[in-house]
Amino acid sequence: MLRRKHSLFAAAALVGALGMATSVVADEFKFRIASGHSGPTPYVHLMSTFFAAQVKKRVEERTKHTVEWIEGYGGAMVKTSDTLEGVQTGIIDVGGYCFCFEPSNLPLHAFQIYVPFGTMDPVQSVKLARAVYDQTPEMEQRFEQKYNQKLLALIADNGYNLHTKFDWNNVSDLKGIKIGGAGANLKWLEFAGAVPVKVSAPEVYTGLQTGIYEGVIIFPSLSVNLKWHEVAKFYKLIGFGAITWHGLTINKNRWGRLPKEVQDIMLEVAREYEALTGTFNKETYPKQLQQLRDFGVKVDELPASVRADWAKSLSAWPAEAAKDFDKQGLPGSKVLRLAISEAEKLGYQWPVRYEIGDATAKK
Repeated sequence: MLRRKHSLFAAAALVGALGMATSVVADEFKFRIASGHSGPTPYVHLMSTFFAAQVKKRVEERTKHTVEWIEGYGGAMVKTSDTLEGVQTGIIDVGGYCFCFEPSNLPLHAFQIYVPFGTMDPVQSVKLARAVYDQTPEMEQRFEQKYNQKLLALIADNGYNLHTKFDWNNVSDLKGIKIGGAGANLKWLEFAGAVPVKVSAPEVYTGLQTGIYEGVIIFPSLSVNLKWHEVAKFYKLIGFGAITWHGLTINKNRWGRLPKEVQDIMLEVAREYEALTGTFNKETYPKQLQQLRDFGVKVDELPASVRADWAKSLSAWPAEAAKDFDKQGLPGSKVLRLAISEAEKLGYQWPVRYEIGDATAKK
């Protein structure tokens, strides 16, 4: 009997020792994080200086693990148009990209584009986008079910305006002029009669310089950071809206191999990063406009009446887009109605109250 007790104690001690050994095992996690956009781009800058840095810091402070980030921006690992695929296949672990470059794969995720002249406040923009995602689970599920990745964070930009090589004062001045945009937002130019050209940020400087197009729909941060002010000296404050249509995702297989404590920290930092893209862009927007002025760019504002007329000219488009999405089996009407109502909950007043085929969508 005594011998049996000794055996039991020995077995228990062995199990305890093994348990302790397991608990102190420390892993080094290496992640490849990338974007087709360059380091000076605000959301990419924050990917590096906040998201990656804070994940490393908190994991190493709160667990026994270590983190190493291998960073590749500005097309070093993936281009703007293939970042989703890069994350999907595991070429990179974490990617930041614009849904605008995935019109077939993520058509509805650019939903704020389809309700133009929305809030110019990126804090409001990212909050309303998060509210829409929270009420429409299909949005996040699409990443996991179709593209083998998990959405970590939404990313806000500051407000879209028009940067041109020439001065203009009337919308009619844009008729027949080639203007660049990221894709779906080219529809905004229809009222002006401009000729839309699909572009991506890394190619804009050369496109403007060589005359492939004479202007581009863009927020001021890119104009400053990518030095477009050197080749285009006029920036018109139109107020198309601050759009949340970028995201930060992680490969689903990579995610599944992480300990829960590391997953929890990554999600915690990702939500803070999401909010920071709003506040950072809001704080820097007026500074960037001043920088453009300091660089010799003429910055002036489109009259409110013209902005309202422009919005009215597009008033039927949101409902048309919603129906098209619905026909594809996507919750287009639901998402666009939510985008409108959530903006209003945050205090935004639309210049035109778009109707999306629902009795609650009143002018």
